[in-house]
Amino acid sequence: MIQQISAFAPEETAVLEQTFRGRQILAYEKAYGGGYDFCRFFRVTDEETGRRGWLFLLNATLLICTDGAISGEEICAFAAMHLPFRIECPQYLLPALRQIPNYQALHRATFALTPGGQPSPQFRPEEINEAPRLQEVYDILEEGFPNLLEYSLWLTDVSHRCRHGMSRVLTYRDSTTLTLIYDWKDCVLVGQVATRLAQRGSGYARDFLRWTANRLAEQGKQAILYALDVRISFYREIGFQEIASEYVLERQDVPKEKQEKGALSF
Repeated sequence: MIQQISAFAPEETAVLEQTFRGRQILAYEKAYGGGYDFCRFFRVTDEETGRRGWLFLLNATLLICTDGAISGEEICAFAAMHLPFRIECPQYLLPALRQIPNYQALHRATFALTPGGQPSPQFRPEEINEAPRLQEVYDILEEGFPNLLEYSLWLTDVSHRCRHGMSRVLTYRDSTTLTLIYDWKDCVLVGQVATRLAQRGSGYARDFLRWTANRLAEQGKQAILYALDVRISFYREIGFQEIASEYVLERQDVPKEKQEKGALSF
């Protein structure tokens, strides 16, 4: 049985806090609550086993967590009804979810932002802006993410998350940006890393990420980021440690630039 919920019980929070995806769901619930149509939370209960799962639907991104193996029948029906652009889920659910037409599986690695790597001698920490204008951030992201949300939607989401203390946006030399998507009890997800086309190959992103890894470690935080195959070698070269590997599902029947995607789709 699947039911929409507005908040998580303490015991549910304790389960969700055990995984990266669960923390992501909790952080969005903290920022938005359960009162928005575009940001909804659901509980699914396996009536045979009593195990539970939680679904988070943000625009066109669906995140799924469970407290153990549960039947995928209802979850598949839910996904088939909403047809999100991206589905992120426990890997045992993939075979069932892949039966929904027009989805492809993409490999994704999880990297720990391992501290210790030093930026290059050219690095200029005084040019890090920890409170940039979001319009300038969007301009950088737009060059690296052609399927980015339309500006007003992106601005509404990012500014809301920043105001509620869930996210932070930083830039370096007005050319490279990254976002701390969430910071849940000192567990941080880094995303939306991009550099202007004119500065590609400058080493700005490499230096900025090494600085970020060291800065977060100094604050006692553990940080991760996700990378599809095309970016995995870059993060390995920086010195970050690959700690997990999984597949996510994306629709292939709708061009990315024409699909409204959730803010979680980096």
